[in-house]
Amino acid sequence: MAVADLWFDPSCPYTWVTARWLMEVRKVRPVEVRWHVMSLSVLNEGRDDDPEGDPEGYLWIPVRICAAVQRDHGQQALERFYTALWTTGTGDWIGDLRTALATAGLPVELAELGQTTDCDQFVRASHAEGMALIGGDHVGTPIVAVTREDGERVVFFGPVVSRVPTGEQAARLWDGTLLVAGTPGFHELKGRPHEDPHLT
Repeated sequence: MAVADLWFDPSCPYTWVTARWLMEVRKVRPVEVRWHVMSLSVLNEGRDDDPEGDPEGYLWIPVRICAAVQRDHGQQALERFYTALWTTGTGDWIGDLRTALATAGLPVELAELGQTTDCDQFVRASHAEGMALIGGDHVGTPIVAVTREDGERVVFFGPVVSRVPTGEQAARLWDGTLLVAGTPGFHELKGRPHEDPHLT
């Protein structure tokens, strides 16, 4: 079975679409998905501009809570919480943090860690791990590292999609992404301009 390690910032809607694609992939390909946090706030530190439009630092809050869930409750709990974040809200962005924790069967008190720096070291270490796999600072969220059954590892940013492929379409995107990203010397491929993500 292949293993797909996904590094994600929980606040990014395009990343949520990619995550849902991976959930579809594992229905049609022998793939285990493992979840890891990364942070757009960390990625953008020291920049003169603010590409996320987050001067108050709100984006730290959900990623800190995700880090606490991953650290203290494990992979499956992180997947449940991440899913609840995007399925218990209004549909256009993440929902209430406490509601998502309760829906995922986790202590709602974890929401308080979003306002502290207790998990920042964990966030930074996980973020650095994902970034080191792909190299450079030219990418964002998500980063996927696939360890194939033969032990070969393929690492890529994205794919950035606005609609969730399902069934055979999900499988074709999976197969094609591994083929392209696994080609020696491959660096980048872009498609059409972004459209708003379809989140429901």
